Amino acid sequence: MAGGLALLVAGGVAGSAISGQHYQQQLAQARLAPGQAQREVNALAARVGELQAQANRLNALGERLTRMGGLKDGEFDFDRPVGVGGAGPVHDMPKAELGQSLDLLSRQLRSSGDQLTVLDTLLTDRKLTLAAVPSRAPVLDSYVTSGFGDRADPIAGGGEFHKGIDFSANTGDPVLAVADGVVSFVGERSGYGNVVEIDHGNGYVTRYAHNSRLERHQGELVRAGDEIAKAGSTGRSTGAHVHLEVWQDGRVVNPRPFLQGALRG
Repeated sequence: MAGGLALLVAGGVAGSAISGQHYQQQLAQARLAPGQAQREVNALAARVGELQAQANRLNALGERLTRMGGLKDGEFDFDRPVGVGGAGPVHDMPKAELGQSLDLLSRQLRSSGDQLTVLDTLLTDRKLTLAAVPSRAPVLDSYVTSGFGDRADPIAGGGEFHKGIDFSANTGDPVLAVADGVVSFVGERSGYGNVVEIDHGNGYVTRYAHNSRLERHQGELVRAGDEIAKAGSTGRSTGAHVHLEVWQDGRVVNPRPFLQGALRG
């Protein structure tokens, strides 16, 4: 009996020791819990910061695309919060569920970013294409003195087919490129006098004739509005003016439809 009592006491002491050890472990975990929780909060904060950076980049790209697309002011307001709502009820969100939501949001932002990048490329290509189409007058503050097509020849009399449009100008006035392109010819052509020709890379070539001075070299890149020559009266001409021709796929065409918004007279 004494032996049994000893075993019982020993067992109680051992049980107390185990219980005390378990308590100490729980106490240690409880002491560590605030630090662990803070580390998890910091990790979530870092994820939120990454997502905010992605959102800011998408907002900036969206605003630029809005401008490139010619959308009206206020049609897309990237600073205004999106309206949302719900009927409830609301419950506490577990940490694992929050992490899944952040992962899903990250994937959605990446997908949206890829789509906006493709749209950016398409709009940029469209803008470059439009910039290479003749769309402005070759001389400022001018008007048309002779149109495209059949007309009476101003020098020899009789009829002729006029291949371009003549613009009023004074000798020395700047002659301007009507679209982006590469200078493909600089020199003299019979009847045209001093000529500059620009290849716009999309089947269009423009010719500027009767210049008093040529200011570009073959192979130069020019932008719409860049000065390429000085107006004059060289070649077959009755006085200073700018003669503009537009060629499309090797065929001369009427420049007026291209320059409609820039013409007077």
